[in-house]
Amino acid sequence: MAGSKRDNVGEKRRVTRRTLIKGSATAALVAAAKSLVPGGASVAWAAGPETTKAVLGYIALTDAAPLIVAKEQGFFAKHGLADVEVLKQASWGATRDNLVLGSESNGIDGAHILTPMPYLISAGKVTQNNVPVPMSILARLNYDCQGISVAKEYEGLPIGTDASALKEAFAKKKAEGKDVKVAMTFPGGTHDLWIRYWLAAGGIDPDKDVSTIVVPPPQMVANMKVGNMDAFCVGEPWNEQLVNQGIGFTACTTGEIWFRHPEKALGMRAAWVDKHPAAARALLMAVMEAQQWCEKMENKDALATVLGKRQWFNVPPADIIGRIKGDINYGRGRTEAGTNLLMKFWDEGTVSYPFQSHDAWFVTEDIRWGKFAPDTDVKALVDKVNREDIWREAATALGVTAPESPSRGTETFFDGKVFDPENPQAYLASLAITRLA
Repeated sequence: MAGSKRDNVGEKRRVTRRTLIKGSATAALVAAAKSLVPGGASVAWAAGPETTKAVLGYIALTDAAPLIVAKEQGFFAKHGLADVEVLKQASWGATRDNLVLGSESNGIDGAHILTPMPYLISAGKVTQNNVPVPMSILARLNYDCQGISVAKEYEGLPIGTDASALKEAFAKKKAEGKDVKVAMTFPGGTHDLWIRYWLAAGGIDPDKDVSTIVVPPPQMVANMKVGNMDAFCVGEPWNEQLVNQGIGFTACTTGEIWFRHPEKALGMRAAWVDKHPAAARALLMAVMEAQQWCEKMENKDALATVLGKRQWFNVPPADIIGRIKGDINYGRGRTEAGTNLLMKFWDEGTVSYPFQSHDAWFVTEDIRWGKFAPDTDVKALVDKVNREDIWREAATALGVTAPESPSRGTETFFDGKVFDPENPQAYLASLAITRLA
């Protein structure tokens, strides 16, 4: 019902006196609530959020599961947010537009969102007239399990994480006067960055050797079927559906490019968070509980059934179930069962916690491809948007242990490249194909 109601509406935070005072007050509230209220601080907060309502958007992608489960399983209501709406968006562009509007103008307050988008929106890089709309990232929704899929005409080539075999094939096709198109879901978003990284690592310039096009996730398979693209990057269940329909194959999952990589986030308008701090914590607690539910293997079949419902994704559960269990059908007769490449939702909270070092990589990659200026202060931008402090407050109330540091440290990619969040410039200098002068 919620999904179909309005389909078209579709380094740690710098320690300041304000954050110290807020942290002390929160700790005192948590301690008092746990000692005085049966059930702990979550009950106390659930009794008193400033509003019972929030309007959240989602795209029909498996990593939206925590929002959908929080609605279906009653976690929002449990934490005093009985009137939360979770509304399907037509595209990431529609999500952006509705976030700019806000619910008071018939838009949305927050969303299941590509992690770089809150940064691009906050900086006014993708908004009308480049007007900044401050955003906050409250949590990460999942790790891994996006896919890079390739059209059936290339199935005889040795293509996996190594895309180099496509370089000659693409050049030959272009020499014949044909377009070579690769699709992603939003410029500067995660899928754009994954496919760019993959192509560039194989010696293919994503801006010069191919045409990069934007296609909404649910339309990927249909467009591949009619020959509109040669490859695409998208989340599930669309890569699995492509394979199940015999239209193409999965070259690799994104976890093979960067294992345990961050993907979607819970992004909220900063104005909503500032106006409703207790409700923001309650909302986050509900989502965190939903992530724990989604993580349990015994819930995977039920999860696939819920997501497959008409009001949510309207796809067969068979298109969903394999990859949330780690069973990857790549096509071309290759199936890997029980892999560690399944979509991850919780893992003792480390998935949900929004590491600032991860956000720093996304901002740095968007510098690489010209979305942000080369002199962008990465740390300052991340510190402004990433609200890991609120996650820690919610985690304390739920009795969840937070990571000690907002940085996961250096990250290594499949091609040997290393990203040090303390030195983004060294990473950029190591890359052969960029838009930097």
